[in-house]
Amino acid sequence: MAIVFITGSTDGLGRAAAQSLLDQGHRVVLHARSADRAAAVADFTSRAAGVVVGDLRSAAETKGIADQVNAIGRMDAIIHNAGVYTQDSRAATAEGHAGTLAINTLAPYLLTALIERPKRLVYLSSGLHRGGEGSLHDLDWTRRNWDAAKAYAESKLHAVALAFALARRWPQVLSNAVDPGWVRTRMGGAGAPVDLDTGQRTQSWLAVSEEPAAMVSGRYWHHLRQEQPAGEAADPNFQDALIERLSELTGVSLPAA
Repeated sequence: MAIVFITGSTDGLGRAAAQSLLDQGHRVVLHARSADRAAAVADFTSRAAGVVVGDLRSAAETKGIADQVNAIGRMDAIIHNAGVYTQDSRAATAEGHAGTLAINTLAPYLLTALIERPKRLVYLSSGLHRGGEGSLHDLDWTRRNWDAAKAYAESKLHAVALAFALARRWPQVLSNAVDPGWVRTRMGGAGAPVDLDTGQRTQSWLAVSEEPAAMVSGRYWHHLRQEQPAGEAADPNFQDALIERLSELTGVSLPAA
């Protein structure tokens, strides 16, 4: 049985994935944004192998999350699930970064760089990532007028590019990106066409399955099928440029192979 860390796992898709893995007998390390949030779902967190706490908007707290996970031990897999959708404004963080970028891009990058390397990495993206090309000239939205939908699309393109970059740089790690679809969560809304179980299935499968179909790396998935992502996300030159820029923004370098 595997031990899996899932960000944003007290609600929505993250909780559904955690529930699925727990029901299969795996061990799961949960993540809550705050101690109050963790306490509010104590009936669920009591089943976990551990609960780490920290707000992904904050670089300092994100680094603290990495420390907490490392203290528990090496994970077999990490599902980078947490994210925000359209934010009304740039909503700068304490470090001055756009909130969407901080949570959806910088946090998974930091956690990837700072948590002891697992056997598998799964990054949640979105079909909307195909509208996110061309971000590198103003990654942090310091020059452009804020566009919430565009910022979200860019961040989800970054997730695919990061997954693919890790597949190249860390060949011993299986690294993939997943589009869960438009799911009926608090973020997706009650009218979304995809149920929670369908939405969580691919990332859970990639995290633990020993089936040959799941033992691949550098792929983009949607409902257990591989799809072709946006061209920029699959471009090694873009991937390398993105990682270089994320290293500059965070002051943290991605470890070499």
